[in-house]
Amino acid sequence: MKLAILSATIGAACAFAPSAISSERSALFMSDAAVEQTIEEPVVPAVAPINGWVPDESLPMYGLPGAVAPLGFFDPLGFTKNMELLGVKRFREAEIMHGRVAMMATLGYLIGESTPTITYGMNVHHTIANNQIPEVPGTVLFPFFLAINIAEALRANIGWVEPGLGPLFTLRESYYPGDIKFDPLGLKPTDAKEFANMQTKELSNGRLAMLAAAGMCVQEQINGKGILENLGF
Repeated sequence: MKLAILSATIGAACAFAPSAISSERSALFMSDAAVEQTIEEPVVPAVAPINGWVPDESLPMYGLPGAVAPLGFFDPLGFTKNMELLGVKRFREAEIMHGRVAMMATLGYLIGESTPTITYGMNVHHTIANNQIPEVPGTVLFPFFLAINIAEALRANIGWVEPGLGPLFTLRESYYPGDIKFDPLGLKPTDAKEFANMQTKELSNGRLAMLAAAGMCVQEQINGKGILENLGF
């Protein structure tokens, strides 16, 4: 009888005593949980980098290059203030395209007025550039404008969302303003900083060219003289 009571007492005590195996399992589980907490998941940007650029809402123009000294970011009328990303990209696309056209126009003013051209039978034709387009025959103008239309269609296909598949006048999310993949000489840098520096240079030259082309046009309208002639050459 005493033996039975002693066995029951020991059994009851063992039932409430912590098991060594369960303690080890609990300790192991807690250590695994601690390890899981210390392992942080990598932070993935909401937008994939394009040419090394990741849009940053806290920066002017979402961090796009183009702010140069001494003015830095120059937007006195606040066109881009509180503007969404797609609108900013569309503004930058327009600036780059107009800058490129202006750079070609600036050269066109000087070359068209001062050097032999195919249009005039390789003879120097002393007509101001503002009046030369009406003199160009249709056989030359047609392929010229056709080439412009083809180039614009290709640019739209690369950078713009097709009508009906999204809002009108919207650039693709994966499109970097101005990057139409046309680089026959392989001048595009692969490094993000070098690319941003090159685009800043292009924007600076394009902005200057827009002012220059507008000034040339106004000057010829005022006095009717060619650009170099007006400068005394």
